[in-house]
Amino acid sequence: MISESTKARFAREVAKFPADQKQSAVMACLSIVQQELGWVSPDSEQVVADYLGMPVMAVHEVTTFYNMYNQKPVGKFKLNVCTNLPCQLRGGQKALEHLEHKLGVHAGETTADGLFTLQPSECQGACADAPVLLVNDRHMCSFMSHDKLDQLVDSLKKAEAV
Repeated sequence: MISESTKARFAREVAKFPADQKQSAVMACLSIVQQELGWVSPDSEQVVADYLGMPVMAVHEVTTFYNMYNQKPVGKFKLNVCTNLPCQLRGGQKALEHLEHKLGVHAGETTADGLFTLQPSECQGACADAPVLLVNDRHMCSFMSHDKLDQLVDSLKKAEAV
């Protein structure tokens, strides 16, 4: 289930910590799993737990505490729209609702074509740039007006079609 190259990446992360503290690499290992599989399954939590020598429940607690870990398969493009109060005051909830309408899904759902998963998210630390969203946990988009949201979705669809 986990490739040898992934285990080599685990080893590089573990090497950053003292030998008796390899559990400190749990977040990095979960991120690596998610990059490879697209989500963190119960089986992959077991692999990480075995690799780091920790109880699987301790790994699961990390997976479920942070909303950056996908606990089920997601679309090719995961859109996390900040809906914390500062972003809501500057249109974050309206941005989420606009995307729900444009994509034809509710927050927490994936489009029928498997292309987009839309999620509300906690603070992304860019309140002054609200409304903000994060694409695939990596690319932050700021000042997302309805026009900019439409352009983003259309550009992602176009990039996928190529």
